Amino acid sequence: MATGDSVGSAGTRIDVDGLAAIDVHVHAERNEGQPQDPVTAEILDAAGRYFGGNPLQPTAREVADYYRERSMLAVIFTVDDEAGMGRRRLGNGDVLAAARENPDVLIPFGSVDPHKGKLAVREARELIDAGVRGFKFHPNTQAFWPGDRAHYPLYEVIAAARLIALFHSGTTGIGAGMPGGGGVRLKYSNPMLVDDVAADFPELKIILAHPSFPWQDEALAVAVHKPNVYIDLSGWSPKYFPENLIRYTNSQLKHKMLFGSDFPLITPDRWLSDFEKLPIKDEVRPLVLKENAASLLGLRQERRVS
Repeated sequence: MATGDSVGSAGTRIDVDGLAAIDVHVHAERNEGQPQDPVTAEILDAAGRYFGGNPLQPTAREVADYYRERSMLAVIFTVDDEAGMGRRRLGNGDVLAAARENPDVLIPFGSVDPHKGKLAVREARELIDAGVRGFKFHPNTQAFWPGDRAHYPLYEVIAAARLIALFHSGTTGIGAGMPGGGGVRLKYSNPMLVDDVAADFPELKIILAHPSFPWQDEALAVAVHKPNVYIDLSGWSPKYFPENLIRYTNSQLKHKMLFGSDFPLITPDRWLSDFEKLPIKDEVRPLVLKENAASLLGLRQERRVS
């Protein structure tokens, strides 16, 4: 395994060896100096009941402080789902600004609504020029079919820049318990719907976010079959991971599983504590917690050892 520092955004060196972990799934939930959108507040309150507790609603800068205290690197993003959810979008600009100020702890991903068509493509190009390292998509709350060829021009821009596309998969706590699930439809989040994207864009690195209940086997099948597909383990406490997910983490997909918490809905502290109790092989744990993400994000080159 290669060692050493990596140059991050703004030319700051990231001490990969000094990191406790790399969390590839972290949300900013509030814009700097602005009141919380009332629809977002309602959704997060319902999500808090679903996950248990009263999650924080941090700005991107507050996320940076939180992760620096833990010696962790965070992939941070918001979700542009104005069309699907009717809530005001959170700013990509806030995420980028916080990442520029805190390049030792934040890796910025962008978010654009695929329904915006040519405007989404234009905005994606602008965000790439501004320094994002990938894009977050939430088919449930953005209400789109990932494999719809109408969205291919957007994927083409991301693939051409050699960046990452992270897709929510499986059920979601967003809208859970609200009347009609807050209008959120789970049908869009079957990970098999991303298989066409993975096949048609082999140069595009794809992360399937979360244990993909009730489609876990589909997610595992896609990740095994497509070299460009990874899985992040966010959004669930590890104590609820199905046996087949643990088995593949320990074997065929040990180089493709990524630590993610889904902060603030699940804290990295809680996730890591529960992960420690799983029967994960000693040689696999550092791959999941840091090394796989470091390789995928280009923080350092990895020589795989079987």
